[in-house]
Amino acid sequence: MVSGVCPNPPPPNPAAPILPSMKTPLRLLCTLTAFACIRHAAAGADAPFDGLGLNLGNLYRVSPAQTRSIGPENPTGEPGKAAMATEGTGKSASRELGQGWKVSPSIDVAGRSTVVLADMGGPGCIQQIWMTPSGDWRLAILRFYWDGEKEPSVEVPLADFFASGWARPDHCPLFSSLPVCVNPGSAFNCYWQMPFRSHCRITLENMADKPMVIYYQVNYTLTPVPADAGYFHAQFRRENPLKSKGIYTILDGVSGSGQYVGTYLAVGVHENGWWGEGEIKFYIDGDRDFPTVCGTGTEDYFCGSYDFETKGPDGKGRYTEFSTPYSGMPQVVRPDGLYESQQRFSLYRWHITDPIRFQKGLRVTIQDLGWQSGGRYLQLQDDIASVAFWYQTLPHAPFPPLPSRDELETR
Repeated sequence: MVSGVCPNPPPPNPAAPILPSMKTPLRLLCTLTAFACIRHAAAGADAPFDGLGLNLGNLYRVSPAQTRSIGPENPTGEPGKAAMATEGTGKSASRELGQGWKVSPSIDVAGRSTVVLADMGGPGCIQQIWMTPSGDWRLAILRFYWDGEKEPSVEVPLADFFASGWARPDHCPLFSSLPVCVNPGSAFNCYWQMPFRSHCRITLENMADKPMVIYYQVNYTLTPVPADAGYFHAQFRRENPLKSKGIYTILDGVSGSGQYVGTYLAVGVHENGWWGEGEIKFYIDGDRDFPTVCGTGTEDYFCGSYDFETKGPDGKGRYTEFSTPYSGMPQVVRPDGLYESQQRFSLYRWHITDPIRFQKGLRVTIQDLGWQSGGRYLQLQDDIASVAFWYQTLPHAPFPPLPSRDELETR
């Protein structure tokens, strides 16, 4: 008897077509079981659809989920309450047209202050976020709080949250991936699903002295959340230079169950030569000296190879930017002979089809490794910043303190 394939197959249908004979009874049994499971799954499709996990394969399904959107034109997300502003950053431009004509398309954020971007009740799920900010993006800190948390589950500089740690308003490289993309004109977008059960609050802190302006939209749905849905987490770290020679910690101290879904890395090299020989290591559920998962090199982990190098028309090798749905190196900052004196690299790797699952805890490190004479590895102490992305149950372990303003500065 075949087991573990379909626990509750429906009874056979006398009207079903007769299958051709098989050479062996086992093959016949496997085929009949597969057909029964398909019919059983189809019967389950009649259950109410919660509107989550959308893709082209289920986009046609009608759902009782309710669409909501928060932005400067509707700061509460209430139905029928958008575009009602009579005061806002567009008041002067709309003075001859009045209410309903782009009176409040953005908000001002004073220097050294924090504003609430979104505050909404649940159950529901954030499905898309769009932002375009001015100011210093490394000194603009996004924080997300789920279900009444006092400490955030997301605490990341705005640029790094959108995999753009070295980007500036005057130089914002574009790229396209499944959960994050940056479009022309410094338009930051993310499509990570972020479910919450009772409440969500998003804040933005401007650590800079100067004010900033931000246009933004948080698109979400009100709908029941599956019992097994984890909470979205993102944690930023930076060391410049590395404190431990050759070793950088991306994530540590995680407790609970969940899955690790992505890494963003911003590397500023301090040495000549190739810098990416280091292995990434995932220590799962109590691994101590040795991990369960170990990569073969930095460029390999980010789904490239051989230094990300290609030959140009002149025959010289060069680093090659690339962007794909699951991995990329969208920015290489090359020395300009003046102030841009160090090479810098921006890399992302999304574990969408291959999440790193953990039941009790997780630690993630990557080696900072180059070459020295005699074909020997060289432990480096570069400038490395990172964002770890994962889902897990609550409560989460406390995050380490965010680097100070001076430690966050790009220099």
